[in-house]
Amino acid sequence: MPRPPEASGDSADSGAGTGDPGAGADSGGGPATARAPARSQPGEIDEAGRQLVFFGAETVEPTVADLAGLLAGPGEVVRMGGTARLSMVVDAPWRVHVLVGELAQRGIAASWEPTEDERHAVRTSYTRMLKPLAVAWLRGATKRPPAGFHLNGRRLRLWLAAAGEVDPPGCRLRLGAADQECWDAVGRALAAVGLAGELLDPAAGGPAYLITGRTRLRRLAELVGERPPTAPPPTWP
Repeated sequence: MPRPPEASGDSADSGAGTGDPGAGADSGGGPATARAPARSQPGEIDEAGRQLVFFGAETVEPTVADLAGLLAGPGEVVRMGGTARLSMVVDAPWRVHVLVGELAQRGIAASWEPTEDERHAVRTSYTRMLKPLAVAWLRGATKRPPAGFHLNGRRLRLWLAAAGEVDPPGCRLRLGAADQECWDAVGRALAAVGLAGELLDPAAGGPAYLITGRTRLRRLAELVGERPPTAPPPTWP
């Protein structure tokens, strides 16, 4: 199992905005300082002969707005002055590798440290780049999805990397235990992209949405794209 990467330093600040940074578009949230390679257009056939899915992770460039996918799950965002910081606790080193890399693609530095319960706390530095996300998602100190919240391939990929769990014959997307006010809106966003799931309460192994059915699981796999190299094969749909 890979070890988590070395902690990195602070990121450079950028401008701020309001509302859901990605509402009405699959870009938004500010430009990333590190660009991903050019992607095929939605509906095209890639080099492996696969039909690419509209709004899939492989069809759009990474943006800061994608980080809303972490907040759909157990991720947290806090504000300090004109800046904000994103944090989450994950259960495996491979998740640290993937998240630190995904954040770096968007020009945001992240660090990590072990927790007392043998998990890993990943957090960004405070940066103005994350202020639009915090403004959109926070009502005081309470996390709530903004009006117009939606999910797409890149947001789902981040959620899966942070808190997804393949649980045959389905896949669980874990939620924040204290985020009950978010759960219904997140469930509607899943249904809107063809991934209607069953809301599991803590007694049933939640809180999480359980995605089942061959069609839905194939849809999820198409949306989130290829398995990250550090993710063990059984962990990715």
